[in-house]
Amino acid sequence: MHLNNKLAIVTGGASGLGLATAKKLTESKISTVIIGRDEAKLKQAATLLGQFCSYRVFDLNDIAGIPGLISSIVNEFGTPDILVNNAGINQKKPFAEVTDEDFQRIIQTNLTSVFVLSREVVKHMAVAGSGSIVNISSMASQYGIPYVIAYTASKAAIEGMTRAMATELSPQGIRVNCVAPGFIATDMSAKALDNDLNRKQKVLSRTPMGKLGEPDDIAEAIFYLSSDAAKYVTGVILPVDGGNSIGF
Repeated sequence: MHLNNKLAIVTGGASGLGLATAKKLTESKISTVIIGRDEAKLKQAATLLGQFCSYRVFDLNDIAGIPGLISSIVNEFGTPDILVNNAGINQKKPFAEVTDEDFQRIIQTNLTSVFVLSREVVKHMAVAGSGSIVNISSMASQYGIPYVIAYTASKAAIEGMTRAMATELSPQGIRVNCVAPGFIATDMSAKALDNDLNRKQKVLSRTPMGKLGEPDDIAEAIFYLSSDAAKYVTGVILPVDGGNSIGF
């Protein structure tokens, strides 16, 4: 894949899809900086991933602190070649009960921080004349899922932003793509689906492959889009969902 000696940043890299992605990158000898809020989890992940992994403790809600975060990473490691905007939060709540604060909190974490982080990284990628950014969307952007209005709004915006970024940045050598995971077997999804068996059955019944995906499935898609194998791919929204988005 010709990714050796490159530098990647993965937000939310201490667990779930982010950890699977960081594992794939570090196994390919790509220096990877994982970002998250929980230092204990980050340390555990860095120990697991080995010499090619470093971490930064940072809350992406601290929008004003993001430029300093990227500057510190660049000063220590150099210009990032890959940015994976994976970190995100969700909330299941009836539409009429979602407060302004609820909505803004999810938009800030899932959308605004992605914009600011990408902007700061792009400043350095543009000077280098190359780079790959992979955003993470969701099936919530493909169709209407009840009780997740703020999450849905944030992920639909991520897909639009991916296309706009790709159009503007690709002439500068920076590719921008997006992976839209289906229902993946993580701790977060297990908690949600195991507590709602009707929802779980609905998910499986409309997934042609008839099963949940694995975190590695997402990691492999992100790795492909980050690599030279996808050097002519930009602005793509890639569902990795067992056919869920086209299931009947």
